[in-house]
Amino acid sequence: MKEMLSLKTAERRVFQATLADGLWDVFLGSFVLIFAIAPLLSRSLGDFWSSIIFLPFWGLVYLLIRLAREKVVAPRLGTVHFGEHRRRRLQRFTIVMVIVNLVALVAGIVAFARFNRITESGTAPMPGGLSSLLGLFMLMGFSLAAYLLDFPRLYLYGMLLGAASVVGEWLYQNHGAAHHGYPVAFGAAAGLMILAGLVMFARFVMVHPAEEKGNLDG
Repeated sequence: MKEMLSLKTAERRVFQATLADGLWDVFLGSFVLIFAIAPLLSRSLGDFWSSIIFLPFWGLVYLLIRLAREKVVAPRLGTVHFGEHRRRRLQRFTIVMVIVNLVALVAGIVAFARFNRITESGTAPMPGGLSSLLGLFMLMGFSLAAYLLDFPRLYLYGMLLGAASVVGEWLYQNHGAAHHGYPVAFGAAAGLMILAGLVMFARFVMVHPAEEKGNLDG
C-alpha cells in the first residue's frame, strides 16, 4: 500500500514537472483571448463567426506548442511515460475541457448576442447578471480542471477570469467601457496568463540545458 502511494506521489511530481515549461499557460491564455477580441469583431462578422474564427487560431497555437515540446522541451526533459492512474485522469480532464470549451463558446455567443440586443434597445443590463454567471462558470470550470490535473495554477486562473468578467461589467457600468469591458478585462487576464507562460518557458530553457535528457517514468 505504501509502495503504491509512493508511486502515485512520484507520478504526480513528474506530471507537475511537465507543466513547469509554461506552454499550457500560453495555450490557455490564447483561449481566453476570444472574450477580449470576439466582441470587437461581432459587429462586422456577427456573434457566431466572431467566435468560430478563433478555431484555426487555437489550432495554430496548439501546433506551435507541440513543436516547442518536441524541439525544445523533449531534448531537455526527456520522454515521460505515465501510469494507468494518470492516463485515466488525463482522459477525464480531456472530456471535461471539451465540455467546458463548448459551453464557454456557446455562453460567449449568447452573452454577446444578448449584450447587443440590450444595447440596441437602450435598456441597461442588470448589474452582475450574465457577467457574474460567466465569472462563476469560469471559476468552477478551471477549479475542476485544477483538481483533475493536480495543476494548482488553474485555481488562480479561475479566480482571475472569474474576476475579469465582473470587473469588465463594472468598467462598463461606471466608466462606459465598450463591449461591457470585456476587451479590457479579459485582454488583461489573457495577457497575464500568456506572459506568465512565456516567463516560465524562458526559465525552463535556462534551468535545463539541452544536453540533459532521458526518460521519466511516472
